Amino acid sequence: MTFGAALSELRKAQKTAKGVSLYSRYVNRPLGRVFAAGAYVLGLRPNHVTLLSAAVTSGGIATVALVRPGWGPALAVYALLVVGFALDSADGQLARLRRESSAAGEWLDHVVDCAKVTAVHAAVLVSFYRFFDLSSDAWLLLPLGFQLAAVLIFCGGLLADKLKPKPAPLPDGTPALAPPPPSRLRAVALLPVDYGVFCLVFLLLGSESAFLAGYTALAAAAALFLVAFMAKWFRELSAAS
Repeated sequence: MTFGAALSELRKAQKTAKGVSLYSRYVNRPLGRVFAAGAYVLGLRPNHVTLLSAAVTSGGIATVALVRPGWGPALAVYALLVVGFALDSADGQLARLRRESSAAGEWLDHVVDCAKVTAVHAAVLVSFYRFFDLSSDAWLLLPLGFQLAAVLIFCGGLLADKLKPKPAPLPDGTPALAPPPPSRLRAVALLPVDYGVFCLVFLLLGSESAFLAGYTALAAAAALFLVAFMAKWFRELSAAS
């Protein structure tokens, strides 16, 4: 199959857009399709793409922790994190194209995602400590709080999806209930906690005050969404039990 044919097949095999932000729908998934088609032509397997995503993202995270902030490193970090995120989308798309979805592959994908969510805020903490002229050591608590909110949103969402009972399919194998159409309003509302939008804040690394302001704003948004998500997931699981 050629690159163009693979790309065409991938467009027909997309997951539902329900619960996905505008960034993931219109930027990350399309970019992931391009990477998935390229990986297919190169003969890569989904797990190879997952590990490549981990390597690229690790490069961006290491740059945050080890390189003095500036506009050049800011652009490099952003590029590496965005490409790593797109590759994270590409592994699942490649698995569907090759019909190679597996529990082991899904496990590896989630482990890499969890490591990414945890490590990126740890790298910000290291950068704060090593390079930033902070007015107070209390700023060092900000990455820890952001990390906690991000990990709880990630793990809580995964657990809620796994524990929520699914309606039995019809005899012909089709879902018993058709998924509702994706909400554009929800897709916009989810932007503050989309990882792709979070990556944008690293473009501000050239200015200490701008980065602190952007990172603080996203941390506050994550804390608010955490409260809303936890209440929603607990309510839904309680109703289903």
